[in-house]
Amino acid sequence: MTALGAFTFVLHSHLPYARLAGRWPHGEEWIHEAANETYIPLLNMLYDLKEEGVPYSITIGLTPVLAEQLADPDVLEHFDQYLAQRIEAAKRDVDYFLMPGTENGHLRYLAEWYRDVHEHTRKSFNERFNRDLIGAFRRLQEAGCIEIITSAATHGYLPLFSRDSSVRAQVKTGIRSYERMFGQRPRAVWLPECAYRPAYITETGRKRAGLETILAENDLRTFFSETHTITGGSPVGVAAGDVIGPYGAIKRRYVIPLTDQFSTSKKPATTFQPYYVSDTTNYPNAQSHSGVAVIGRNHKVGEQVWSAQYGYPGDFDYREFHKKAGTSGLQYWRITGAKVELGDKDFYHPDWAEYKVEQHAEHFAHLVGDQLRQYHNQTGKFGLVAANYDTELFGHWWYEGVNWLGKVIRHLNQHPEVELTSASQFIDQHPPENVLDLPESSWGAGGTHFVWDNTETHWMWSPIHEVEERMEVLATNFNAPDDQALQVLNQAAREALLVQSSDWSFLVTTGQAREYAIRRFSQHIDRFEKLATSLEAGNPNVEAAQEYWELDKIFADIDYRWFR
Repeated sequence: MTALGAFTFVLHSHLPYARLAGRWPHGEEWIHEAANETYIPLLNMLYDLKEEGVPYSITIGLTPVLAEQLADPDVLEHFDQYLAQRIEAAKRDVDYFLMPGTENGHLRYLAEWYRDVHEHTRKSFNERFNRDLIGAFRRLQEAGCIEIITSAATHGYLPLFSRDSSVRAQVKTGIRSYERMFGQRPRAVWLPECAYRPAYITETGRKRAGLETILAENDLRTFFSETHTITGGSPVGVAAGDVIGPYGAIKRRYVIPLTDQFSTSKKPATTFQPYYVSDTTNYPNAQSHSGVAVIGRNHKVGEQVWSAQYGYPGDFDYREFHKKAGTSGLQYWRITGAKVELGDKDFYHPDWAEYKVEQHAEHFAHLVGDQLRQYHNQTGKFGLVAANYDTELFGHWWYEGVNWLGKVIRHLNQHPEVELTSASQFIDQHPPENVLDLPESSWGAGGTHFVWDNTETHWMWSPIHEVEERMEVLATNFNAPDDQALQVLNQAAREALLVQSSDWSFLVTTGQAREYAIRRFSQHIDRFEKLATSLEAGNPNVEAAQEYWELDKIFADIDYRWFR
C-alpha cells in the first residue's frame, strides 16, 4: 500500500550554558544528567536501529550552545567522572540493601540494575562513541538517518531583541558553529521557544525585519511553530501549560494573562501542511512569500507525551521522577497513582514499565496512522504529522521515553500508510502550496512572550538592549582592528550572545534556578561592560578577554562584524 502521509519526530535539544559552573545543584551536572539519561541512550537506540537495518528518518535539533558544551573536553572529562560516581553510588546501595536492618531484596535488585545501566552508558560513551557525542550525531546525519537542525547561538529570545543586528549575529554564529561541528550547512532551524515575530516599525520609526527575512538571508528554509500559530484558536499543548517538564512550572506559579490574540483569529490552515511564510519585511500584507517554510506541531500526537494529565509519562508503572534515595540519589519508585504522596510510592518494576512502553508505542503508531488517514480521506492530500518535543523529556523527565521512541520508530517503519521523513526532506518532496501570515507568538505559556518578559524578568531587558546597541556600535566603528582589539571585540561579541540567552529569564520565571540565572546574567553583563569600555577608551583589555575565553571557550570562530 502507498503511504498516505508522512511523520517526523522533531526533537529540540537544549540546555543552559554551564561549562565549569560547578556541579550541583546548578552547573555542569545539568549536562551530565542529560547526557547520561537522554543523549547517550538516544544515540544507542538510533545506532541499534541502524545496525539492525531498520530504516528511519527523524529531525533532531542541537542548539549551538549545547553542541559546544557536548564537544568540550573538560565537560566530557567531568561527565566520565560523573558516570563513575553514579556506578559507585549504585554499588554502595547494593551493599546497603544487603545489610541487616536495611536488607531489601527488590531494592538490591534495582541497585544492581542501575549499576549495570550506568556501566553500559559509560562503556557506550568511551568505546562505542569514543567520547565524541557530536561526531556520533554527525555520522547518523551523514548516513541519512537523521537531519540535524540548528538554532540561535545561545537560544536568545529573538522577538524581544531591539536590534536586527543581534538577531543576525545569533543566527550567523549558530550556523558557523554548526558547520564546524557537522561539516555542512544547516537547512532548517528551531527558533528558540518557537518564538516568531513579523516585521514591525519601532516607536522611533525604524523598521525591524521579520524573522523569516533573516532566516532567508542565511539560507535557512524551514522552521517550526506551535499549533495555535498556524491554526489560530486558543493555545494548546506546551503553550497551555499543562505539561511535564520545566514548562509545567509556569502554570503552577502564575495566573497566565488572557489574550484574544489567537482565539479570535481562527484560520483555514492546518498543521498537516507546511506553508511559506509571508515576506513581512519587503512585501507586507501581500501574498509574496519569503521562501521560508513553517511546519506546525500536531497537537493530537503531541499531547500523548507532553500532557501532564493525559500523556503516557504519567502511567502509574513508569518511574517516579521526583523521589530519590537519600543514600545515592537513585530513583527506586514508580508513579503508583494519580494522587499518591511521595512517601507512599510503590517500588519501581522495570519489567512492568517495559510492558507499558510496548503498549504506548503501538498506540502512538496507530494514532499517527489514523491522523494521516483521516486527513487524506477528507482532503485527498498527502499530509505531514510533526511531533515536536524537548529531547530531554525522553530519558530524563520520562525515564522510559527513549525506549518508547525506538519502539515507535519500529512500529511506524512497518506501517503501510506512514512514511518516515525529516523536515527538510518533506519540504523538498512536498513544497508548500500556500502562503501564511504568522502572528507574533511562541510556545510559551499563553502563546505570548510572558514567560520571558513578566514582572520578575522585565528588568533584564533594558541591560540586554543596551548591550545590543553598544555591540552594534563597536562592530560598526572598528573596521580594521589590530590583533589585540580584534581579540577583545570577538570576546565582547561572545559575552553579548551569552547575555542574550533566553535561559536566564526562563529560569527566573520557573524558579528552577533563579539565583544561578541572575548571577550568570549579571556576570556576562559585567564582562561585556569591561571589554566594551576598554575598546571605547582606545585601550583594549586583552588580559580580561583572555581570562573570559578560558572560562567559557565557546564559539571559537566568532566574527564580531556579524553584529553590524
